[in-house]
Amino acid sequence: MTQKKGDTFSKLTLVMDELREKCPWDKKQTIQSLRHLTIEEMYELADAITDGDWKGIQEELGDLLLHIVFYAKIAEEKNKFNIDDVINTVCEKLIARHPHIYGDVQVSGVEEVKQNWEKLKLKEGKKSVLGGVPTSLPATVKAMRLQEKARQVGFEWDEESQVWEKVQEEMEELQEAIRIANESKEKENAKENVEDEFGDVVFSLINYARFLQIDPENALERTNKKFIYRFKELEAVALNQGRDLQSMSLKEMDEIWNNIKKQQRE
Repeated sequence: MTQKKGDTFSKLTLVMDELREKCPWDKKQTIQSLRHLTIEEMYELADAITDGDWKGIQEELGDLLLHIVFYAKIAEEKNKFNIDDVINTVCEKLIARHPHIYGDVQVSGVEEVKQNWEKLKLKEGKKSVLGGVPTSLPATVKAMRLQEKARQVGFEWDEESQVWEKVQEEMEELQEAIRIANESKEKENAKENVEDEFGDVVFSLINYARFLQIDPENALERTNKKFIYRFKELEAVALNQGRDLQSMSLKEMDEIWNNIKKQQRE
């Protein structure tokens, strides 16, 4: 007999109660000790999503759900809140922020929904549209979220071509900063300026990715995975030839690399 959704969730909370009571490791955990493990679980879920691994996604979602129940259990022990409070809070938030579903507000599409969401958050007490972006986010993800939020109040280019022009402008400024740094006697200040300009280039490329409807973090991770695969193949080819990479010229390695790319694409 198939279990109902509510039954399976109750089973999880019951298991959590038992583990917290009987397992030495689970009894010892605090919200601080779980923090880095939760971050690790999030990255494992992200990896599974990037790979399109549905079985892995299912497993990692379960691990993440366990962490949510774990935090709520610890909070309940400290008389702060319980899992029902967590669920009720998010339900109330969703209902309040979807007046086009639970009220009489009319919207024309996705963009207006996003704009209304940000307006409602400001009414709830948020001091800035950017206030909801966590400071500890990876820089690439943070840049994407900052740009998306700024967009909701109209701080956005109109055309894709304008964004690409901005990328080119930032690249020219980077090249100029590099030229000045090479001629400067104050290397440290010059290096900081180059770093600033490089950051502007990356930020503008992330903005361009948004206009192309590409997730820059996911795109970069896909490239990382391609690089890892190809480099390991390069090492394997060299080993089969009885050679090591240190003894090979860049031209020799690049020739093998290009063959690996060709085989991978085919």
